[in-house]
Amino acid sequence: MPPSKPAGQTASKPAPKSRPGPGRPTREQAQERNLELLDRALDLFLEKGFERTTIEGIASSVGMAKRTVYSLYGDKKSLFKASLERAINDWIVPIDVLRAAESDDLEKTLLKIGNILVDNMLTPEGLRLLRITNAEAYHLPEIGAYTYAMGTGPTLEYLAGLFTRRLKAQGMKRRQAQDAALAFLDLVVGGPASSTVWGVPMEDREIARHTRYCVRLFLRGLQGAGAG
Repeated sequence: MPPSKPAGQTASKPAPKSRPGPGRPTREQAQERNLELLDRALDLFLEKGFERTTIEGIASSVGMAKRTVYSLYGDKKSLFKASLERAINDWIVPIDVLRAAESDDLEKTLLKIGNILVDNMLTPEGLRLLRITNAEAYHLPEIGAYTYAMGTGPTLEYLAGLFTRRLKAQGMKRRQAQDAALAFLDLVVGGPASSTVWGVPMEDREIARHTRYCVRLFLRGLQGAGAG
């Protein structure tokens, strides 16, 4: 039992917890609103292009005061970069996921990895990112650099390491492994994504057939390329 209090002494009441004032969002609500802002901003940048999209239009689309958007991001370019970076971070395939697809059979390993990367690229989020980076990277080159650093770069590094490990006995050098990694992404992943962005989407069965064919073609080319 808790100790008794001396006679005549009253228990002190705990200080009341502070609560958000009228109209003031909680931290969780503010974070949720910010994510909504970034997601909607990216949609509008894709729909209208960077130049034609305005802070006023973005703020209005999410029911947020223009001054609030400016206080969070300062200008349109910063908002664009923040919305794109958030989308990239949510979309990229973690290297651990690719590593978990490895098996003793290199062809089966590359087929699994190819399917993971193709499926990820063809999600609505992946296609949205591909379209907007293709459209805007020419006047915002740092966007292309960030996309490469966060997504393409680590994937290429992983693939190059995989080829170096698995084909070391065949004389695979690091430079050749890096070239092979880039060729793998271009051949296996690039085709279905480019076709879809150009308005000629492939059916699921055709994508699966294309991926199998390209993985086998890649491996045969790799074996015949030597260690040059």
